[in-house]
Amino acid sequence: MSNNVILRPVRAFLLLAGALALALGASGLVGPGASAAQAASPAYAAPAPNAPGAWAPGAPWDYRTFQEAMRQSGRRTALPEKDFQQLQARKALAMDSIERYLKRRFGKADRNVLRAFRELPREYYHYDYQQKKPFASACYEAQPKPWAIGYGSALSDYLGQAYMTQLARPRPGDTVLEIGTGSGFQSSLLSRIVKDVYSIEIIKPLGAEVAKIYKPLGLENVKTRVGDGYFGWPEVAGGFDIIMVTCAARYVSPELLKQLKPEGRLIVPIGQPFKKGQVLYVFTKDRNGKVHSRKDMGVFFIPMTGKIMEKS
Repeated sequence: MSNNVILRPVRAFLLLAGALALALGASGLVGPGASAAQAASPAYAAPAPNAPGAWAPGAPWDYRTFQEAMRQSGRRTALPEKDFQQLQARKALAMDSIERYLKRRFGKADRNVLRAFRELPREYYHYDYQQKKPFASACYEAQPKPWAIGYGSALSDYLGQAYMTQLARPRPGDTVLEIGTGSGFQSSLLSRIVKDVYSIEIIKPLGAEVAKIYKPLGLENVKTRVGDGYFGWPEVAGGFDIIMVTCAARYVSPELLKQLKPEGRLIVPIGQPFKKGQVLYVFTKDRNGKVHSRKDMGVFFIPMTGKIMEKS
């Protein structure tokens, strides 16, 4: 997204402004309830390719594999092979930056988060879906920043994504809900650590296209749909260990809190659209079902849309 966005303690969370003023995700401190009819908001599952994936995490990632994965996902790429090789060299520097950053913020870097970042080819996610234009050559930039991917959405900067991932404390066996699929990178990242990831995107053309990117990478534990994230994914029995909202909400949807498991974590930016003063909150639910919250840091995210924008 735009460089106008400022995240004070974490420069890496910069996310949007001016030219991307159209909106992303949806969901939402505790606000008005929703009816059962509203909770069953329309959702559209994009079909996945039937062919075997071009790649699987842990397998070699080379230029031909990159090209085939892009082809299977229905996207074109004209990245020269020499540029692809340069990206692989830049990735090592980016990984060093991520590890140092997490150590500085948390005292240590979660090994699972680092492993997930190393496994995923981030260049695969650098694509503008509105213009049908790849920009993989910009990947692993020395100064992390968000990148526009069309329809007012963005691929968040890699330090910000690493921070939110470790903040959520993902564990093997967890079931995760993401509100705001965006580029698909955050859900892909979480999928390398947890059991299952469910992701909701409110922008139909974006959600339908991004739903095609997972299978070429062998990411079989990610399920996506188009719908209003305010209502969560109530059909998932037992709820979620982690709910991660990747857009700024005016308040937390009560539907999401209902779907948070005891001892679960909900990470959400709270604040007014395109205004300073947004704060990243961490909500937790104890064993007795009581919800607790704490402020984490100041942030600036693009706004949630959908029901969350309605006046109460």
